[in-house]
Amino acid sequence: MVSPSAPLVVTGSRIGDALADAAEAATSPASAPPAVSESRYHWIPAVQAPVDPGREQYDGEEVAPAIWAHRQPVSTFSVDVDTGAYANVRRFLSDGNMPPAAAVRTEEMINYFRYDYPLPEDRTQPFSVTTDMAVTPWNADTRLLRVGLRGYDLPRAERPAANLIFLLDVSGSMNSRDKLPLVQTAMAMLASELQRGDRVSIVVYAGAAGVVLEPTNDECRIRQALASLYAGGSTAGGAGIQLAYDVARGSFIEDGVNRVILATDGDFNVGVSDRDALIELIEQQRDSGITLTTLGFGTGNLNDAMMEQIADHGNGNYAYIDSAFEARKVLSEEMTSTLFTIAHDVKIQVEFNPARVSQYRLIGYENRALREEDFDNDAVDAGDIGAGHQVTALYEVVPAGGRGWMRERRYEARPDAPAPTRTDEMAFVQLRYKLPGEDRSRLIERPIAARTMERAGPARGDLAFASAVAAYGQLLRGDTLMNGFTYRDAVELAGAQDGYWRSEFLQLASLAQAMDTRRP
Repeated sequence: MVSPSAPLVVTGSRIGDALADAAEAATSPASAPPAVSESRYHWIPAVQAPVDPGREQYDGEEVAPAIWAHRQPVSTFSVDVDTGAYANVRRFLSDGNMPPAAAVRTEEMINYFRYDYPLPEDRTQPFSVTTDMAVTPWNADTRLLRVGLRGYDLPRAERPAANLIFLLDVSGSMNSRDKLPLVQTAMAMLASELQRGDRVSIVVYAGAAGVVLEPTNDECRIRQALASLYAGGSTAGGAGIQLAYDVARGSFIEDGVNRVILATDGDFNVGVSDRDALIELIEQQRDSGITLTTLGFGTGNLNDAMMEQIADHGNGNYAYIDSAFEARKVLSEEMTSTLFTIAHDVKIQVEFNPARVSQYRLIGYENRALREEDFDNDAVDAGDIGAGHQVTALYEVVPAGGRGWMRERRYEARPDAPAPTRTDEMAFVQLRYKLPGEDRSRLIERPIAARTMERAGPARGDLAFASAVAAYGQLLRGDTLMNGFTYRDAVELAGAQDGYWRSEFLQLASLAQAMDTRRP
């Protein structure tokens, strides 16, 4: 670790012109947007080719397989509020390229958008739980089950004081308009949202790490420090992270928000650069009450895999910033409320009743899967939910007796009949979470009636839009179970949309349709 007494030299203001250009581009009319426990259920025994990402690093999982409910009725995973994959995919498409399948995480595509979930009734249960179902748009023989969570909103006046450490990569790899200048624009936006009692420090790293700005609430000083930065040198990211945590501890706010915000392309090449070593370093810090948000920038050497994983292990979130508009969305419109964590270690477990469901698959969340026994184990870390956050998960299920993806095995012994109990339920949803400051989890349980599946109709409204985004993500990933469903079908399913971000989705899906030569 490099001592703060030997800081990196960061004087000079040649970035100032680029920063002004980026701010002007953000406001120009041409680019402005328009307005493990005992089972609850029992059987009686008896394209266009995707662009080569070059030096960019992704760690995409294979599309999760379909599962027989009678063999493995329980599905367990950690929630995820990251959105980085959506913005990164948008960058590829906007540049005229199909994204590599490994860059696509469908759950982040779905969770990029907000849905019409109700607010929780009180803060002792900090999020509401919504379940609904429709006929799967791409397979009339299956049903799509949605599980949605919505955290309570936190008015600005009620947000606790925040101790924010901007950890900024100023290495040579950040020397392009879509990197350091955009970082400066984004951080200036966040600085403009400060309230009395908040404080910001700035730590930078290149070949070494140093403190540029001691904790302050002075927006003018923050902006001046940001404008003075320029890029050059190698990338000692590990040293920068360690120094940022040291600064965070020195300015720690009891009962406040203490968060390191790392802005980088993730190209660590000096010191601690191994992802596992960085994760171990970050895990050692998270129990101290200091969380980590990562913001990805730029192209060519983006290390998406690194940033997504270290944010998850730092009890934070990962976003990719491809424009000043996205910076405003993430750091101005959303960050001021979502800085405050309302529920820790949130896990979802769904048990399917084999008497009602023969097969199922979870759409996305492949790298968030947990073992069944992890659900009741409070020592197992999981995702956090901030004020105002939403989480959506979709399961595609095959009703018992329906046509599924897999045929019965010739020699597999099967029970003669399902258990006679609870045949009025098709599934049982459980959620575990911890309130801030608590070490023992709380439990929410929700049975889902079998009639929900029997009465399912076409997807409409918000569920139709969520289904369209899920289809878009799965098509980008090369999912082979989409039955000829196309990006054009996803656009039609989503329907007309008024908001800027949802309208933009329709354009992106249409772009993908035009560029993906693998599909009609």
